[in-house]
Amino acid sequence: MMRDRFAVALVLALAATAVSGCAAGPDFVRPAAPEVQRYTQRRLALEAPPTADASAQRLLPGETPAADWWRMFRSDALDAVVQRALAGNPTLAAADGALAQARELVQAQAGGLDPQVGLAGGIGRQKYGAEFLGTLPKPPPFTYFAVGPTVSYMLDYAGGGARSVERQAALASYQRHQRDAAYLAVTGNAVMLSLEIASLREQVATAESLLEQDRENLKLVQLAFDAGSVSRLDIISAQSQLAADGTLLPPLRQQLAVARHALAIVLGVPPANAALPDFDLERMALPKSLPVALPSELARQRPDILAAEAQLHAATAAVGIADANLYPHVTLTASMGQQSTDLAHLFDRASSVWGLAGGLVAPLFDGGTLHARQRAAVDAMHVSAAHYEQTVLTAFGQVADALDALEHDAELLGAQAKARDAALANLDLTRKSYREGNVGVLQVLDAERLQRQAQLGYVRARAQRYLDTVQLVLALGGSGPGSAD
Repeated sequence: MMRDRFAVALVLALAATAVSGCAAGPDFVRPAAPEVQRYTQRRLALEAPPTADASAQRLLPGETPAADWWRMFRSDALDAVVQRALAGNPTLAAADGALAQARELVQAQAGGLDPQVGLAGGIGRQKYGAEFLGTLPKPPPFTYFAVGPTVSYMLDYAGGGARSVERQAALASYQRHQRDAAYLAVTGNAVMLSLEIASLREQVATAESLLEQDRENLKLVQLAFDAGSVSRLDIISAQSQLAADGTLLPPLRQQLAVARHALAIVLGVPPANAALPDFDLERMALPKSLPVALPSELARQRPDILAAEAQLHAATAAVGIADANLYPHVTLTASMGQQSTDLAHLFDRASSVWGLAGGLVAPLFDGGTLHARQRAAVDAMHVSAAHYEQTVLTAFGQVADALDALEHDAELLGAQAKARDAALANLDLTRKSYREGNVGVLQVLDAERLQRQAQLGYVRARAQRYLDTVQLVLALGGSGPGSAD
């Protein structure tokens, strides 16, 4: 009886030790937000107060893009394509599966801290020999039956188990942010490719109209040659212009096909079954107000930064696990049940048995393995900290690049608009002079070439402004799936 009481007291004492124990290793402290106020060194025109320029874009500091940020372009076709991508993209589906798996692993890891209860049963045939009984009388071979519950519990007095759960939770957080990054990438790719398709369609249409002009010019030169007012050199020049402009279309059409195929992959369908709409920049609105999170907020919302932070958290918890492994491991086990050599009497009161045991395993000499692993865990934590810092710096650089790009896009578009208007005015004047006989056909062809280049340049600059607007939203990291998920 005294031994039974002592065993119960030992269990209670060890349990109290486990409850009062503290987790080994350093506690994770979330990195402080960078102490910077701006993304770019110089003040941008985008930051100036609104003006009468209807095409000007302005920043909204301190605001976060909406989860369904693509609706800023006010295009039903674009909205429909993004929804198709969110519903059918395999990469996003894989990210959802990885997140679900990570969350289940947290539950599995946490379950290991609870007492483990099982049911044991057995049947066997046994014969004892001299090695077991020595000189004692040896019983004849017998059959035994046993059944009953078992309980085991590992005392987490050093906190290694709690740190393991913490680490697994941090890895689940990493997967959640990876899922957010996949959401942002899928929506971003869908919008970027849709805008690229719209731009290429407009460029193809511009090139086709130029070719039509070249054919009309060749007819006019042919008529003039038949009338004897121009030489054969003028005809050859017009033919050369038509042939040169004809080289513009195949590359543009190839780029358009590649963009369509890429968008089909983002949607999760074969290119042959994509059924894509005919995107048109004229049916999309360029966002005039651009939400831009403050630098201090960027580190709290961009998925790749948050994922790097979660990795740092996991690495910090791993140090605690390595520290806890330096301490003894204590395990309590208990069992009770029924044992009998006769199945008919298995559940008799006399067949009841129970057992209570405590086990301790302490590292004494392991060749320095545990300490080396602990130092390696600390090194891994430092690596994760450096990776986090680099991720933040890269994010700041990408936002700065996008802001500068939008600034220069506005300047370029204005310059291209002036060049287009000037080239068109020059072409009209040159054609008028040609009809009056003041200039030759070569001057007309040169004016058309300049007008063609200016028009294509304007189309590309206009599309680039849309694309860089998307790049800014992606660099800011959006605000996660939210209600649009």
